[in-house]
Amino acid sequence: MPAQGRMELFETAPVPRALATMALPTIMSQLVTLIYNIADTWFIGRTRNPYMVAASSLVLTVFLLAAALSNLFGVGGGSLAVRLLGQKETDEAERVASFSLTTAAASALAYSLLCLVFMNPLLRLLGASDNTIGYARQYLLFVSVIGGVPTVLSVTMGSMLRNVGYSREAGLGLSMGGLLNILLDPLFMFVLLPDGYQVMGAGLATMLSNVITMVYFIAVYRRVSASSILKLPRRMERIRPDSTRSLFSVGVPAALSLVLFDLTNIVINRLSSSHGDIELAAMGIVQKVERLPLNTGIGICLGMMPLVAYNYAAKDHKRMKAFFSAGRTAGLVFSLACVALYRIFAADIIRAFIADADTVRFGTAFLQARCFATPFMFLSFHMVHFMQAVDRGKLSFWLAAIRQLALNIPLLFLLNHLFGMSGIIWTQAAADFLNVIVSYILYSRVIGSITKKSG
Repeated sequence: MPAQGRMELFETAPVPRALATMALPTIMSQLVTLIYNIADTWFIGRTRNPYMVAASSLVLTVFLLAAALSNLFGVGGGSLAVRLLGQKETDEAERVASFSLTTAAASALAYSLLCLVFMNPLLRLLGASDNTIGYARQYLLFVSVIGGVPTVLSVTMGSMLRNVGYSREAGLGLSMGGLLNILLDPLFMFVLLPDGYQVMGAGLATMLSNVITMVYFIAVYRRVSASSILKLPRRMERIRPDSTRSLFSVGVPAALSLVLFDLTNIVINRLSSSHGDIELAAMGIVQKVERLPLNTGIGICLGMMPLVAYNYAAKDHKRMKAFFSAGRTAGLVFSLACVALYRIFAADIIRAFIADADTVRFGTAFLQARCFATPFMFLSFHMVHFMQAVDRGKLSFWLAAIRQLALNIPLLFLLNHLFGMSGIIWTQAAADFLNVIVSYILYSRVIGSITKKSG
């Protein structure tokens, strides 16, 4: 069980304080993760080589697929574990936590081997040209092949810690990994490795930082094992059939949602690369920059999710809805502030990454347009996390599928055909605006169903 103080956080603490306690460390870790992703792009941009920047943007897609495995077991297992705690089923919650970690490790290893075997065709599929594929191979080798297992395990363990109330420890570990990456980037890129291997240096820095983060989380697991359900696995645990169904009914849609998000990025990269490598490089920078409000919003959602899940399972639906509303308000306020920031300072922000005049010109126009999608993107993510928290995994997947497969990807092809690169830029705002409307129609039905069952 979580320690008594953490139980108070779930059950009786004022909603703003409880949400802040859970969300702020998560937001911090999300922002540090964002900073080290941006740092890779920033340091690579110091080479003034747009092909290196484009290559690192392509490999980000493969990196996100590894994050989908973390979602499968971190979100699916973590959400189930906290609901079991809300139902006072501590022993099964402990077995679920152990099962999630061992299966995450096995899946990550299989994924890394696949990346190694199919490296070249995979990169070509993602849009790598003859100018970028060599650099992309350097990055992929360390980030996803050698570093795949520690990346997945560190995120999964952080998610499990956060879900049972150890948000500060989870945030500290992920933040530490990001800061290490920032420190190691220039060392490997400009000191230890020869010129032309800067992308490899960035990948090596990312891999080592994730290994150190994983070691930190192993130490935390050992420390909290006496007072929580989190134990380092010694064998593959057997969990109840209903637990298996519940874990995968939330975890698989959570993973597929990220895969669909990744698929959209693949389409964006492919369509952008058809307009030229400079446009692709500019879009890669914009996609990194726009993750400031998105990662903050995801941090809010991840902090909110265990609080909603616990109170849903404990049938305290008034408190559950209060956490949902508080998270939505916080995310919208920050998103709108970022829209203003990007409209005013877009050129300065892009110029901070790369001095190439054409890349700055394209990136400024792209960022000033795409920023209008930010509030709608947050509302879409917020609703998906709520559905996962209340054990509506299939519905969370359908929301993601509607957003990406029914709206975003078809609009990308249509608007690219009609308006070229400008169409690609404005697609996100149009798709997410429509998706928010659909999301809230479904939300009203889910809330009605929950209230009816409890009444």
